[in-house]
Amino acid sequence: MITQEQFDNEIRFIISNAIREDVGDGDHSSLACIPENARGRAKLLVKDKGVIGGVNFAKKVFAYVDKSLKIETLIEDGAEVTYGDIVMYVEGPSQSILKAERTVLNAMQRMSAIATKTRMFVNLLKGTKTRILDTRKTTPGIRVLEKWAVNIGGGENHRFALYDMIMLKDNHIDFAGGITKAIEMTKHYLRETERDLKIMVEARNLSEVEEILKSDGIYRILLDNFDYEDTRKAVKLIGDTCLTESSGNINETTVRHYAECGVNYISCGALTHSVHNMDLSLKAVK
Repeated sequence: MITQEQFDNEIRFIISNAIREDVGDGDHSSLACIPENARGRAKLLVKDKGVIGGVNFAKKVFAYVDKSLKIETLIEDGAEVTYGDIVMYVEGPSQSILKAERTVLNAMQRMSAIATKTRMFVNLLKGTKTRILDTRKTTPGIRVLEKWAVNIGGGENHRFALYDMIMLKDNHIDFAGGITKAIEMTKHYLRETERDLKIMVEARNLSEVEEILKSDGIYRILLDNFDYEDTRKAVKLIGDTCLTESSGNINETTVRHYAECGVNYISCGALTHSVHNMDLSLKAVK
């Protein structure tokens, strides 16, 4: 996983880039008709139903734009909200509020959608030992926000990127010349580079599971597109040798059935790549 320093750096980059993209050389709509010394108050209004996400990110955006802005938080990240709820009030220079508005709303609408979808999956898994994971199927440039939203919804993060875990997928295995060879080459690489990275290997069938188990030091085996019967067989074969993860064909109908097969984790790309943004707005308080 990424460090706190890496996380903080990603957040700062996202905010600065979003403001650069949106504001450019100035918010001329506000500059044209709102006096520089004008002050205002606005409320962040929920016009939907779900799990709110991005409250703490919004605070960082407002602080980046203008440290004098004052935030009154009424609802925290992870809370369930409904139409008409007020998440926060922001007060201070009117131009600054408007400058931050779209970045705050864009991020919170998406983060809330992801948190809402994740919470649904978490609830479907209640009573099992299985935990829901995200994937790298995220929007380029804002991965840290989407994975943060998964956490807010009660899910867990898979590896953050290509650099924080070894994951030998089907293409790696095929290009390397087979499972065993790929694992051996990976271990050699880690020794040579003195890197301490966990090794995860994808299996496409039970024969591949058996081959993976011949190598030690594997952190987790990913059972890719297995049906329920083969998933149960794979879990039994693997036992306590390493952790297990189901992936592929995961949706609200199938997720519970895979969990009941006994896997430790289920990863689902839909948590981040297939969501409908929550409807939020920032409205001036007169």
